[in-house]
Amino acid sequence: QVRLVESGGGSVQAGGSLRLSCTATGFTLSTRDMGWYRRAPGGECEPVSTLDLDGTTYYEDSVKGRFTISRDNAKNTVYLQMSSLKSEDTALYYCATQTRVGAGQRRSGSWWLGGQGTQVTVSS
Repeated sequence: QVRLVESGGGSVQAGGSLRLSCTATGFTLSTRDMGWYRRAPGGECEPVSTLDLDGTTYYEDSVKGRFTISRDNAKNTVYLQMSSLKSEDTALYYCATQTRVGAGQRRSGSWWLGGQGTQVTVSS
Protein backbone atom coordinates (compact mmCIF):
# COMPACT_ATOMS: atom_id res chain seq x y z
CA GLN A 1 0.00 0.00 0.00
CA VAL A 2 1.34 3.43 -0.96
CA ARG A 3 1.50 5.89 1.89
CA LEU A 4 3.06 9.28 2.48
CA VAL A 5 3.36 10.15 6.15
CA GLU A 6 4.20 13.70 7.14
CA SER A 7 5.62 14.56 10.54
CA GLY A 8 7.63 17.19 12.34
CA GLY A 9 5.09 19.95 12.64
CA GLY A 10 4.42 21.79 15.86
CA SER A 11 3.97 25.13 17.54
CA VAL A 12 6.90 27.52 17.58
CA GLN A 13 7.50 31.18 18.12
CA ALA A 14 8.38 33.47 15.26
CA GLY A 15 12.03 33.12 14.37
CA GLY A 16 12.10 29.46 15.31
CA SER A 17 12.81 26.40 13.21
CA LEU A 18 11.18 23.11 12.37
CA ARG A 19 12.08 20.21 10.13
CA LEU A 20 9.25 18.44 8.39
CA SER A 21 9.63 14.87 7.21
CA CYS A 22 7.69 12.88 4.66
CA THR A 23 8.35 9.17 4.66
CA ALA A 24 7.08 7.07 1.79
CA THR A 25 6.05 3.44 1.87
CA GLY A 26 4.97 1.33 -1.06
CA PHE A 27 7.03 3.21 -3.64
CA THR A 28 10.58 4.45 -4.06
CA LEU A 29 10.72 8.15 -3.41
CA SER A 30 13.99 8.54 -5.29
CA THR A 31 12.19 7.87 -8.57
CA ARG A 32 9.82 10.82 -8.19
CA ASP A 33 9.85 14.57 -8.20
CA MET A 34 8.78 15.49 -4.67
CA GLY A 35 7.42 18.59 -3.05
CA TRP A 36 5.72 20.29 -0.15
CA TYR A 37 2.43 22.14 -0.28
CA ARG A 38 0.62 24.03 2.43
CA ARG A 39 -2.87 25.24 3.21
CA ALA A 40 -3.20 28.23 5.51
CA PRO A 41 -6.40 28.69 7.51
CA GLY A 42 -9.12 29.77 5.10
CA GLY A 43 -6.69 29.71 2.20
CA GLU A 44 -5.96 27.73 -0.90
CA CYS A 45 -3.46 24.92 -1.10
CA GLU A 46 -0.21 26.32 -2.51
CA PRO A 47 3.18 24.89 -3.45
CA VAL A 48 5.97 25.72 -1.04
CA SER A 49 8.93 23.88 -2.46
CA THR A 50 9.73 21.13 -4.95
CA LEU A 51 12.73 18.95 -5.65
CA ASP A 52 13.17 17.33 -9.05
CA LEU A 53 15.06 14.15 -9.73
CA ASP A 54 17.89 16.15 -11.29
CA GLY A 55 18.23 18.22 -8.13
CA THR A 56 16.43 21.30 -9.40
CA THR A 57 14.60 23.05 -6.61
CA TYR A 58 11.74 25.50 -6.50
CA TYR A 59 10.81 27.74 -3.60
CA GLU A 60 7.81 29.97 -3.25
CA ASP A 61 9.04 33.56 -3.02
CA SER A 62 8.07 34.08 0.61
CA VAL A 63 10.15 31.11 1.80
CA LYS A 64 13.28 31.64 -0.28
CA GLY A 65 16.35 31.77 1.91
CA ARG A 66 14.45 30.35 4.88
CA PHE A 67 13.32 26.88 3.77
CA THR A 68 15.40 24.06 2.33
CA ILE A 69 14.06 20.92 0.70
CA SER A 70 16.12 17.75 0.61
CA ARG A 71 15.74 14.03 0.36
CA ASP A 72 17.39 10.99 1.93
CA ASN A 73 16.94 8.14 -0.49
CA ALA A 74 18.24 5.57 1.98
CA LYS A 75 15.42 6.52 4.35
CA ASN A 76 12.90 7.04 1.56
CA THR A 77 12.19 10.43 3.10
CA VAL A 78 11.97 14.00 1.91
CA TYR A 79 12.51 16.89 4.31
CA LEU A 80 11.63 20.54 4.57
CA GLN A 81 13.93 22.45 6.88
CA MET A 82 12.17 25.65 7.91
CA SER A 83 14.02 28.47 9.62
CA SER A 84 13.18 32.04 10.60
CA LEU A 85 9.55 31.04 10.75
CA LYS A 86 6.92 33.74 10.48
CA SER A 87 3.29 33.78 11.54
CA GLU A 88 2.29 33.66 7.89
CA ASP A 89 3.95 30.23 7.63
CA THR A 90 1.17 28.86 9.81
CA ALA A 91 -0.52 26.15 7.75
CA LEU A 92 -1.14 22.48 7.28
CA TYR A 93 1.80 21.14 5.30
CA TYR A 94 1.47 18.26 2.88
CA CYS A 95 3.97 16.11 1.08
CA ALA A 96 3.36 15.95 -2.68
CA THR A 97 4.36 13.94 -5.71
CA GLN A 98 4.24 15.17 -9.28
CA THR A 99 2.82 11.91 -10.51
CA ARG A 100 0.13 9.97 -8.76
CA VAL A 101 1.50 7.09 -6.74
CA GLY A 102 -1.46 6.08 -4.60
CA ALA A 103 -5.22 5.88 -4.83
CA GLY A 104 -5.68 8.02 -1.73
CA GLN A 105 -3.92 11.07 -3.11
CA ARG A 106 -5.72 14.36 -3.76
CA ARG A 107 -4.86 16.54 -6.71
CA SER A 108 -3.66 20.12 -6.26
CA GLY A 109 -2.83 21.76 -9.56
CA SER A 110 -0.45 19.46 -11.39
CA TRP A 111 0.70 17.73 -8.20
CA TRP A 112 -0.76 15.07 -5.97
CA LEU A 113 -0.97 15.46 -2.22
CA GLY A 114 -0.48 12.53 0.08
CA GLY A 115 -1.00 11.92 3.76
CA GLN A 116 -2.90 13.80 6.39
CA GLY A 117 -0.46 16.66 6.58
CA THR A 118 1.41 18.07 9.54
CA GLN A 119 0.34 21.27 11.26
CA VAL A 120 2.77 24.15 11.67
CA THR A 121 1.71 26.98 13.95
CA VAL A 122 3.93 30.03 14.35
CA SER A 123 3.09 32.55 17.02
CA SER A 124 4.36 36.09 16.89
